Amino acid sequence: MPLGLPASRADIDNLQRERKKVAVERALASPFHQGRIPKDINFDKLDDFDEWQRIPILDKETLRAIPRDQFMGRFCSAASRDIAELWRSGGSTGAPLFYPRTFEDMKYGRLSFARVFQCAGASEEDLAHISFPLGIHPVGHLMARAAQHLNIGVNWAGAGNSTPSEAQINLIDMLQPTIWMGMSSYGLHLANMAEAADIDLPGNSVNRLICSAEQVTDAKRAKIERMWGAKLYDSFGMTEAGMMGCEGEARDGFHVWTDMYFIEVLHPDTYLPVAEGETGTLVVTPLWTNNATPFIRWNSGDLVTYRAQGDSDGPFSVFPMIKHTHRTAGFFKIRGVNMNHTEFEDFMFRQQDVGDFKVELVTENDLEALQVFVETSGGSEPEAVRTVLQDSIKSTFEVTASIDILERGTLAREFEASVKAQRFIDKRV
Repeated sequence: MPLGLPASRADIDNLQRERKKVAVERALASPFHQGRIPKDINFDKLDDFDEWQRIPILDKETLRAIPRDQFMGRFCSAASRDIAELWRSGGSTGAPLFYPRTFEDMKYGRLSFARVFQCAGASEEDLAHISFPLGIHPVGHLMARAAQHLNIGVNWAGAGNSTPSEAQINLIDMLQPTIWMGMSSYGLHLANMAEAADIDLPGNSVNRLICSAEQVTDAKRAKIERMWGAKLYDSFGMTEAGMMGCEGEARDGFHVWTDMYFIEVLHPDTYLPVAEGETGTLVVTPLWTNNATPFIRWNSGDLVTYRAQGDSDGPFSVFPMIKHTHRTAGFFKIRGVNMNHTEFEDFMFRQQDVGDFKVELVTENDLEALQVFVETSGGSEPEAVRTVLQDSIKSTFEVTASIDILERGTLAREFEASVKAQRFIDKRV
């Protein structure tokens, strides 16, 4: 790998000091940044926040204002002969952009993904079943390539649109991998399908789950771990930068590779630094994966808290911690009541009799209505589950819901067609 783990915080500080200069130089090579970044920026004072903040924050709206047919020429700064591949932007709103990655970028891209396995405690003794999507989004194929670089065997299953969920369950039962990797919602779907097929997933070989790309609340984690009989390690990254961090053994937040990414946690309105432990918006400057896409002071849109030290031991404890607040999640407003998606999902996953669920907002007789589709767990009595859920939703969220009980496996089959579960759908007219 092109970069070893730093031995101390001082090593990280020294590396950041040098690589921030490179990040500014590469940004100034982009026509987009010329005129945005002051020409008299002092390269020797970039550690001084007053000087650093002269570089304006870059956000999604500013980036999307560039016409798509001009993006490569105006923002990017690499010759076509140097481009190894393109990564699809991970945003769910607006038309996606494709970020070129040079062959030099890819050395550090693979490193950033390989660290996930190491931070989560994987070894050469493991065999990984990868259910991340394989294709133009980088997470699946880079996880697989990074695993092989570390001499960890891989089954490249892909998500449900590549290998049907039933086939994936059978492969796990037959090949006995020790690691399952994929989006947390898909891990839940596979567990539900295994239960419906009378496959003893908790008694199987998988002892470690590595997830990414979706939020994992405490209730969701507990449910998935119970259904798999394995520990879940969440990881965090973005296509603008690379894989940025992973949970360690304490699983108390993400260790962020700050030798590869300079991060700031700033007040969402003033863009001034917040105190340790306070919520702020995450601003990222890649230090190595910026040969083609000069992201600098990129506002990721994530609301996080920062801690200088986590509870895990080992070589990755040299890195600071961030933890998502999940406040960026969406919400519905129904009949004047705000319903936060995260809070509702957390509520549902705490219900022991609920295997999986989906929510739809519809219009019935010119009135807004909340429909909740539920698959029950094990031997639960459907009518009893319906009654309890209606009462609990009413008392908790002050909204009356209709509850439809579905046959086990229905939602998994529906979700796998879209890879990423669409649990909250607004069909109001």
